[in-house]
Amino acid sequence: MSRPSRAVVGNLLVLAALAVLAFLLLRLHLQKDGWQGAPPASHWRWAIGSVLGYAALCALVWWRGRPRDDAGSEAQAPILLVWASQTGFAQQLCERSAETLRAAGLPIRIRGLHQIDSTALQQATQVLFVASTTGEGDAPDHALPFLRTVMPQSLALPNLHYGVLALGDRGYGHFCAFGHQLDMWLRRQGAHPLFDTVEVDNADPAALRHWQQLLGQLGGTATDLPDWTPAEYQHWRLQSRALQNAGSPGAATWAVTLVPADGVLPIWQAGDVVEIGPRHAPTAVDAWLANAALDGAQVIDGVALREHLSRAHLPTAEETPSADAASLVSALRPLPHREYSIASMPVEGRVQLLLRRQLRPDGTPGLGSGWLCDHAALGGRIDLRFRSNPNFHAPAADAPLILIGNGTGIAGLRAHLLARRDAGARRNWLLFGERTAAHDFYFGDELQAWHQAGWIERLDTVFSRDGGEHRYVQDRLQANIDTLWQWVREGATILVCGSLQGMAPAVDAVIERALGREGKEALIVAGRYRRDVY
Repeated sequence: MSRPSRAVVGNLLVLAALAVLAFLLLRLHLQKDGWQGAPPASHWRWAIGSVLGYAALCALVWWRGRPRDDAGSEAQAPILLVWASQTGFAQQLCERSAETLRAAGLPIRIRGLHQIDSTALQQATQVLFVASTTGEGDAPDHALPFLRTVMPQSLALPNLHYGVLALGDRGYGHFCAFGHQLDMWLRRQGAHPLFDTVEVDNADPAALRHWQQLLGQLGGTATDLPDWTPAEYQHWRLQSRALQNAGSPGAATWAVTLVPADGVLPIWQAGDVVEIGPRHAPTAVDAWLANAALDGAQVIDGVALREHLSRAHLPTAEETPSADAASLVSALRPLPHREYSIASMPVEGRVQLLLRRQLRPDGTPGLGSGWLCDHAALGGRIDLRFRSNPNFHAPAADAPLILIGNGTGIAGLRAHLLARRDAGARRNWLLFGERTAAHDFYFGDELQAWHQAGWIERLDTVFSRDGGEHRYVQDRLQANIDTLWQWVREGATILVCGSLQGMAPAVDAVIERALGREGKEALIVAGRYRRDVY
């Protein structure tokens, strides 16, 4: 059984103190002398003590709830989390975000937007904004000082990397307007977005789970904290999996194919993603049960105890399980989801994923990739949920499309190319980078066939370990900067899919050199420059 939370213990102590105080007051009320005359000295002492105790309690509550600044280091400056909230929801999400990042070992500072000035932004290296929009596209009231004193300034923020969680309601005319206003102002100051603005429509759980996933990726590893809003998964089956890069100098990469258990295939668009509910390896669950001396076949709420444990964080040695299996199950924390780009389209009759096996510091497989690549049984159950990703949907078929990616980012780009082929769109330019052509050219035969058939007008590939003139995809893009400018001039949309660290910011810098800052911003505003990075 897990230990009672601090909040529960604190509430019990307060109730006990109130009960004692009520008992003492009752004694005073029942005294025969009543309240005649001046109260005795003992009563004065009780009154003063009660007031001082109440003041101390208030001070303690304030002290525990005050913004807590973590100490940074030369290697890792604190991440600044800034909220702009009208009703308090954005502030709550900011505090939850802080918990997630702290759990990943990152130092954090939390501030309201009204507490931020130009100096704070110039001194920061990473800032995450949680910004709500009120009324018809307005900023929250407390943000007015920032709008009046900071945003009119022209600041130089070339060292600032930021992200924006924009809260809004599509029922209003200017959806997430203040979040986008903040994003565009930061771009004009030379700041670099870590990822595209995440829009949240009326507290949409899927968008919040996506934000939580991005938070985990900021520290270089996904967090294992439970989802803020657990997904409602559908039942799918693992049809096949195959290693794609045997002999590669990089980590193992697997193609995983999933099909619906009921045979009914839903519809999705190129650019959409799936959320997978991972599970522990059966051997890990059995070892935990044996150590706890519990029967995994015992049924709780219609599900075997072993099944409950497979989908939750296994209690540590300090969290001694109760002999009561039902109490144990009620205290379990569910495992968080993992997101993956969809490489296939509904016409193919399956969901295909391309994922790299992630390894923990001790060499064991990561939670999501370990489940899909190693532990899930062929034909076994996979918990899956689709998440629409409109920010990464393709333009109309008659518009040119530039697709840029590296590594497993080719998965989302492959779906776009397949959809474009089926729509008869030939003006496609793909730039792809990986380690070696012999081992890491995922979907290589298919992509080359599409190129020869004219479905990919330009195909540029670079492999960093093979030598050659260019090592990375951004180098090849830089070498073709005039062609990039010409395609954009002809109405092309740019879609970038791949690593958040390294590739995405480097490609962004090339695009800005080609188009200028204003040209790049105009492309963003028009929805013609979109990114799906991780």
